[in-house]
Amino acid sequence: MPSLTVMRTSDRDVRHRQVILSLDGAPLATLMFGQQATATVAPGRHALRAYNTLVWKTIEFDVVEDQDVTFQIVNRPGRFTYILVTLLGVGPIYVDIERA
Repeated sequence: MPSLTVMRTSDRDVRHRQVILSLDGAPLATLMFGQQATATVAPGRHALRAYNTLVWKTIEFDVVEDQDVTFQIVNRPGRFTYILVTLLGVGPIYVDIERA
């Protein structure tokens, strides 16, 4: 049976805020930096959604029999995040989903 692994280990990650994952509309995991989650998936088309309680991103992907799929989730700063954090104490953090 195919598997899906989602990691949150990128050096580009801001290393704070949780990322809540769902697969095909069902809860999958909540990842903090350094964590990963693995699930068995059926062959076919799937949708992975990542939500950091501020923004969300969804990616659709296909799985074939005996294929293991891996994604890297990155909670990354925006262009002006650090300026806004300095001025206001808060700033936007965006979510990237990259196939590994």
